[in-house]
Amino acid sequence: MPTLMLPFLLVVAVLTVTPGPDMALVLRNGVRGGPSVAWWTGLGCCLGIAVHACAAVAGLSALLAASAAAFTVVRLAGAAYLVYLGASAIWHARRGRKAGPVTVTVTVPVTVAAVGRKAAFRQGLLSNLLNPKIVLIFLTLLPQFVADGEPRLATTAVLAGVFLACAVLWWRLFSLLVGALGRVLSRERVRRVFDRVTGTVLVGLGLRMALEHG
Repeated sequence: MPTLMLPFLLVVAVLTVTPGPDMALVLRNGVRGGPSVAWWTGLGCCLGIAVHACAAVAGLSALLAASAAAFTVVRLAGAAYLVYLGASAIWHARRGRKAGPVTVTVTVPVTVAAVGRKAAFRQGLLSNLLNPKIVLIFLTLLPQFVADGEPRLATTAVLAGVFLACAVLWWRLFSLLVGALGRVLSRERVRRVFDRVTGTVLVGLGLRMALEHG
């Protein structure tokens, strides 16, 4: 057990629950498809974190961060993807006025624009894979919690695994929260408002990512 595990858990908890592109995406898909779709979006996010964690432990993330060109390509690709998701959400909100509700889950009626589990998982995965901030988190955060005398590679791997476990737990809880709010979120007017809000947030986050370090 790493010596600095407790302070690491506190930092990870704050990072995990801080609103960002992942939360906006999971909430948006949860409103459109219910708690199951929210959960699968979160699982996609977790797989993206797992890939970044493995890359950081193997030293590949350091190579990406060291290459300004490669890092810029990933950043711009991630920004474009967030803008695309946000614009799609806003577009679906406009179409929702004309589309009648179609029940695709047991508890949450959604419009014909509802996202499926596979698409939700893919969106969560790509959102994380193309987020350069996660690369920097693993490069800068994990080494700070490797105490003197501890094996760096093994300790980093343990910390990365704990980071991933916290993410899985958080998205499971968050998806259940979406389910608890199902009656409110299932209203067509509320869904349209959430699509507009989360779509605008995703577009804004994408533009911010594109302009950073530009």
